[in-house]
Amino acid sequence: MKLLIIGGTGETGRWFVKFYKKHGYDVTVWGVNKRKDIANELGVKFADDLDHEIKSSDIVMISVPINITEKTIMDIAPKMSHGSLLMDITSIKTGPVEEMIKYAPQDVEILGSHPMFGPSISDIRGQIVIFTPIRCAKWFPIIRALYEDNGAHIEIMDAVEHDKMMAVVQGLTHFAYISIGLVFSELEFDVARSRRFMSPMYDIMLDLVGRILAQNPYLYAMIQMNPEVARVHRAYINQCNQMADIVKKKDVDSFVALMKKASSHFKDTESALRRSEKLIGTKIAEHEELVRSIGHEFALKHVYSGVVHFGTIKKVSPRTVLIERGGKEIELLIENVRPLSELDLLIWKAKNLRNVTRDISVFIPEYSDPEIIKKVVCRSEGVISVDIIDIYPYKDRTSVSFRIIIFGDHDSNAVIGSIRSLLEGIGCKVR
Repeated sequence: MKLLIIGGTGETGRWFVKFYKKHGYDVTVWGVNKRKDIANELGVKFADDLDHEIKSSDIVMISVPINITEKTIMDIAPKMSHGSLLMDITSIKTGPVEEMIKYAPQDVEILGSHPMFGPSISDIRGQIVIFTPIRCAKWFPIIRALYEDNGAHIEIMDAVEHDKMMAVVQGLTHFAYISIGLVFSELEFDVARSRRFMSPMYDIMLDLVGRILAQNPYLYAMIQMNPEVARVHRAYINQCNQMADIVKKKDVDSFVALMKKASSHFKDTESALRRSEKLIGTKIAEHEELVRSIGHEFALKHVYSGVVHFGTIKKVSPRTVLIERGGKEIELLIENVRPLSELDLLIWKAKNLRNVTRDISVFIPEYSDPEIIKKVVCRSEGVISVDIIDIYPYKDRTSVSFRIIIFGDHDSNAVIGSIRSLLEGIGCKVR
């Protein structure tokens, strides 16, 4: 099936290019920036003749900024072919859906969609996607099955309900976190220094604020333009003012009453408490693992650069870990790294170190199985792999040659010496 993604050279568009291409769709992209280099990198065609691609595509997906989505739909929709599908992936639904209904021919199916994740997510598995299907009998089951088969959770909402829900889920959430960031700025508050005194909840809150502030401000501005957000803003600001007045008056009873009112409406606070404790526990467990590993070899992968640092952990603070290898020390921010398991480290070493290959030949005891001996040698410290490269009879004995690959950070002579002792211990005679 042919899929055209309008805005396919943008970050979100690129995510869906990869997703649909992976599942056998013939994907073409178009972007106002004319970034054909991005199309080439993705291994798809760029739509030089946009009108032709619109008419010849089975599906046209709109993936452009919110403020130009409706204008884009108005330009694209009338050109679509009989039986095709027009869909958007915008975080506001009422306006785009109305424009698709207004401008798409009656025999073109319409599907509003809102993936509740950003392009940094590597896999759709476990993610929520909201759909608003309009006259979509043919295409909706196909698209839904594609997403669900890949592990997505599907929710169906009409456009008005969607926008009211997103005014809180996205509008209020982003508004509150951005306002916290602005308070830091207004107070000239030293955020980095404050981490020295942080509680687990403050640590998580700072990361969430920083996560939003690190992303495209134009996208977050457009999300705030949801028509339903204004009433949410008013409610939020009114409650902030009310709480501030109560605190100013030192009215403890009124503050308690407000908090109890909020708790009563929230209802399932116990489950929220357990989930948040699990999140906090995960952060604490990671730190405790680093502390337990002081004095031992450990590996940490930088989440942004992908560089693996391994060596002996020398010191762990609330925010940093000091790791030493070959007499050189490096201090890493814990928030920027993730631990590698012992198996992951071994795999990394096998691929990336300058590993050493050594051969050793032995006469094995009568009736011995070379494959069993190989497995025993393979368990030796510092050994990546062992292969049998030669077996031949010599008089009344059998000679076996093993090729041993040794990790580059080990003393190969010491490893071979240990293997010699092992082989002699089980009755072999080194040639």
